[in-house]
Amino acid sequence: MSRIADLPVYVQRNDEVSAKRYNLWRRAKLHYPCPIRLALPGYPGVVMILEEREWVCANERQGDLPMLAWIAFEDQGRDALHAPVKCKLNYYHFAASKFRAPALTLMEALLDKLLHDEE
Repeated sequence: MSRIADLPVYVQRNDEVSAKRYNLWRRAKLHYPCPIRLALPGYPGVVMILEEREWVCANERQGDLPMLAWIAFEDQGRDALHAPVKCKLNYYHFAASKFRAPALTLMEALLDKLLHDEE
């Protein structure tokens, strides 16, 4: 069950995520049970919750209320592991856009560290 299924979306945009980020998430799902919860350093109370089919940037101080969510990854039949993956980006708060870039950058760094520490 999706944690965001019944929540109203402020706005939805087309987006894409880099192949590196997407592939890190896929690797992490093989090693860790979902949801994978990552606290974002420098953003107290903000977490990335990585599910089987969505990434949610949420405010854990407000009961994991979503701010952003990457959904509907267009990965069916994906044969080019180096190509970015198209998706939809849901905004749940009018000021959420300021978290988009830092959340993705920190998510990538944290997943990379998590996977390399395991080796």
